[in-house]
Amino acid sequence: MDDEQLIALYQNRDESAIAGTAGAYGTRLKQLAFRLLGNPEDTEECLNDTYFKVWNAIPPHSPHSLYAFCATICRRTAMDMLDKRTADKRSAQVVELSKEMEECLPAKSTEDDNEALTGVMNAFLGTLDKEKRAMFVRRYWFGETSAEIAQKYGYSETKVRSVLFRTRKKLQKYLKGKGVNV
Repeated sequence: MDDEQLIALYQNRDESAIAGTAGAYGTRLKQLAFRLLGNPEDTEECLNDTYFKVWNAIPPHSPHSLYAFCATICRRTAMDMLDKRTADKRSAQVVELSKEMEECLPAKSTEDDNEALTGVMNAFLGTLDKEKRAMFVRRYWFGETSAEIAQKYGYSETKVRSVLFRTRKKLQKYLKGKGVNV
């Protein structure tokens, strides 16, 4: 089933939309949640919450990409679950990702700041070539490790880390040029 068919099922409040979404995107969503949570039970809870939130969000929303819509909800749900845990129990990978990006992004922001930052980030990603953009998104959105990215692109981990480092520096410079205080 394609996205349009699945979205139509959601809009008609047909419960088979959830099974269709799980069939089409469940594995990828599960990988995303597990990368962030690192726990099978929490991952299953996150997936269930994601499907419930998608069910409640469509309608009124009608996303162009159902996977991107579901992945956004899944990631936010996983991050909310992490926030509920104490800082001591946070996964090492999430802490590592945060440390990598803290040099580029403002530490504290309001909802309006976040919206503006989203626009600037999307514009920045548009300046990157396809491969660097994909590496950046895989690392900082989907939480893939440097080893996973290296394997996907046939590079060494060192090269991937170097590309990501240079991309973060470029992001930092781009944000400063756009007036975002880092």
